[in-house]
Amino acid sequence: MLAAFPLLLAAASPQAIALADNDTRAAVHASATTADQPAAPAPEPQADPQAAPTPGGDIVVTARRRTERLQTVPIAVAVLSGETLANAGAFNVNRLQQFQPALQFYSSNPRNSSINIRGLGAPFGLTNDGIEQGVGLYIDQVYIGRIGASTFDFVDIERVEVLRGPQGSLYGKNTTAGAVNITTKKPNLSSPEATFEASTGNYGLVQLKGSASAPIVDGQLAARISTSVTKRGGTIYDTAIDKNIQKQDNFGVRGQLLWQATPGLSFNLSADFSLQNPYCCVQYYARLGATQRPLNRQYAALAAAFGYTPPSFDPFDRVTDLDADINSRQEVGGLSLVGSWDIGSATLTSVTAWRYWDWKPANDRDFTGLPITTVSQNPSHQTQFSQELRIASSGDRKVNYTLGAFYFDQQIKTSGSQVQGPAASAWVLNPTSADSKNPLVLDGLTSTNTIRFSNQSFAVFGKLNWAVTDKFHIQPGLRLNYDKKSGFYDATVSIANSQYNFVATADNVQALLDSKTGAAKTTFQNQISTLAPQRYSPRFSAWNVSGDLTLSYDFSPEIHAYATYARSFKSGGINLSGLPLDASNKPILSAAAVKPEKVNHFELGLKTQFFDRKLTLNLAGFWTEVGDYQATVTNGQLGVIRGYLANVAKVRVRGVEFDSSYRPSARFSLYVNGAFTDARYVDFKDAPCPPELSGGTNSPAFCDVSGQILPGMSKWSFSFGGEYNVPVGGGQVYIGYDGSYRSKFSSNPSRSLYTDIDGYSLSNFRLGFRKDKWNVYAWVRNAFNQNYFELLSVQSGSTGLIVGQPGDPRTYGGTFRISF
Repeated sequence: MLAAFPLLLAAASPQAIALADNDTRAAVHASATTADQPAAPAPEPQADPQAAPTPGGDIVVTARRRTERLQTVPIAVAVLSGETLANAGAFNVNRLQQFQPALQFYSSNPRNSSINIRGLGAPFGLTNDGIEQGVGLYIDQVYIGRIGASTFDFVDIERVEVLRGPQGSLYGKNTTAGAVNITTKKPNLSSPEATFEASTGNYGLVQLKGSASAPIVDGQLAARISTSVTKRGGTIYDTAIDKNIQKQDNFGVRGQLLWQATPGLSFNLSADFSLQNPYCCVQYYARLGATQRPLNRQYAALAAAFGYTPPSFDPFDRVTDLDADINSRQEVGGLSLVGSWDIGSATLTSVTAWRYWDWKPANDRDFTGLPITTVSQNPSHQTQFSQELRIASSGDRKVNYTLGAFYFDQQIKTSGSQVQGPAASAWVLNPTSADSKNPLVLDGLTSTNTIRFSNQSFAVFGKLNWAVTDKFHIQPGLRLNYDKKSGFYDATVSIANSQYNFVATADNVQALLDSKTGAAKTTFQNQISTLAPQRYSPRFSAWNVSGDLTLSYDFSPEIHAYATYARSFKSGGINLSGLPLDASNKPILSAAAVKPEKVNHFELGLKTQFFDRKLTLNLAGFWTEVGDYQATVTNGQLGVIRGYLANVAKVRVRGVEFDSSYRPSARFSLYVNGAFTDARYVDFKDAPCPPELSGGTNSPAFCDVSGQILPGMSKWSFSFGGEYNVPVGGGQVYIGYDGSYRSKFSSNPSRSLYTDIDGYSLSNFRLGFRKDKWNVYAWVRNAFNQNYFELLSVQSGSTGLIVGQPGDPRTYGGTFRISF
């Protein structure tokens, strides 16, 4: 056994003992136990929104990879207990944003998903395999390389920690905007336990969750298995296929085996599998906005020419007529082994993991009931391997340390296709041309894409915690990082119908064009302008050094302050969604790679508790500047017009946040969290123009949007709620409320009046009875049936069509949960 251990070793974190060691022993978690004493059994359940501290107790977190009091951690971090998430129906990452104002999750489908914190993390609305997230997602210490894999249903969750700001000197993968750290419950070495939960609701919701744990060898070997099944009918009716869409159909299972080899040596082996096969995800008619395109080429005229009318002009009627196949099937799974070895003066920790993500989509990308684009899909298969090693000093010393090393390998294979339909010629081409009147010009025109991506990353990182005095600590951190990315993109365009038959590749497209004359040449140009063949092999590699410095001061056991400066880097990337072409139809290779983001981050924080820790108020103010920000730009300066991934000179995000909770007794609790965020482009001179300025012969090739707000970020955002209970029949009757509000935000890379999403507020209620180990309650979510959009998008081609993805309507139901 020990012969294999060198590959598995590592240590805990900077100012800490190992997270793995604490977790595998099922030590102290984020429940309300006292940090310095053994946990005492609570006499009765506590009102526990957002895992607020009980009177005289603490929330304990492992955000810095050791168990420590939340209030003493000099990081802006929030924690949500598994019970809180379950009670509020927050069963996936998407719903976390209702609790955390600084967190944003956007998803038009699982592949096209992003997690942002404070407005930073990933380019808004862009799917590009060649870049990575600025927000790290970790599940039981394992870094998840594809955000699409984060859309799984939560099951058997111990807690979720949301860390705001750069975390590069604490976590294996560099995270410039923050991290979401999910910890599941571990096997119980001493006694068997089990939990079962069943929920039912409108739209045919049925959700079943269960978990069980038992010792195999008392005190030495234990197992745990958890599973979840969710099925729900659709919330949007599609008249073209006579079916409800936006369904949920999820299954997940997770198994763990914990071996406590010696009192100081443990291994936790975990395997998980998740399958989601929802009939989703759609965007459809939301509104119209005038563009600079000639009126006969805008949506109203084009639709009238086909005699087409959408089934409703009110998107909140929740009816559409999308005619292409729809699906968002994905499969996620993996294995991990966490080893922890307490050698007395330090703790060694190893996290070894292999994971995969398999994505099989089908989309209607013309967003109408017309056969313009009949197929649009990019099936992908991703695999990743990661190894993290850490060594951290143990105990309370004058100087504590952590050193770590991290290796990550990722491979992605994508085989995509797009097929134009019989309505494409009239919709896409100039109506004054003869080709627009011939459906066969574009009918069946197909682009077949082969995309490959390989990524290797290596880092060493470290953190010190120097206790200058009992109250004053200096905590420097350093990270050395290497990233290498290589890719391959090949698009072949073909057509085979009764009038046209060709296969155009990057090698022969110019020869095919040269072989044609007159009208035939014009037609061929129209075809390859609609779908362009190209091939290129982008590369990127770079070393960088980043670091941070935190000064913290404990004014009293209940008042803690900190100041942080961090210099961080988000790895450069490569464009894997096609490049702009030059006048010779060759890809402009200078656009193939983007530089790393360079982040300068400043933060001040104050953490306070009053009235015997019944009232908690934490404040944070921050100022972040990002150079070479990765975004979608327009390469008008290169003589052609096409959006692609490139660097923006400068972005700035600044704001103030607060997290507060008040629990005067076990009967009542209250929380209010808020964020004011000012996120803007400082220098963005070659941005894609908003639809108001696009599409005309005299429209600018690109626009200067310097000073405009970043997309996806509300200036004001709040979450609030509470719970009240009264004793009844030896148990408790309780009522709970969770609400959220966010102000208007932009849903387009360059702000447009057409794609601003109005502010909205959501309210969720629950009423129930709990006693001993069981709990039954009724719930209603979006209780006031607020109509709101999660996303708005612009149909390509400057037609003026704005399509939207409405949020869920009011849902209601009941849940029964029992523990053994």
